[in-house]
Amino acid sequence: MKNIPDVSPIKAYAMIQKGALLVDIREPYEVAKKSFDVPEILLIPLRELENRFREIPADRKVIIACNLGNRSLSATRFLMKKGYSKVVNMQSGIVRWVEEGLPFKGKPQKNAWGWLLKLFSKNS
Repeated sequence: MKNIPDVSPIKAYAMIQKGALLVDIREPYEVAKKSFDVPEILLIPLRELENRFREIPADRKVIIACNLGNRSLSATRFLMKKGYSKVVNMQSGIVRWVEEGLPFKGKPQKNAWGWLLKLFSKNS
């Protein structure tokens, strides 16, 4: 099998802006914590990919992403074996996506001292 094509998150974002489909293969609980903020995304957990891969259009550029890039590499390999020729793996997943400042949605981080800061800012 040929090498698995991969792209950086910045390149993936540029591809998405030109019409590529992002397929997030993380588990729902992971997506609930932090998700890609893109106009169109398909959520198919890796464990469901074998039964649901036909939901992914074979005639469209597709970017496979996960948390760190390991599961997406496996998913990309699987799809290539199924005949998908326009599929690429996104390097380092949503972790690098966020590090590079690309748009994401997430639960706000709870600051242990946040309540104290609010208390003092109200009294100022």
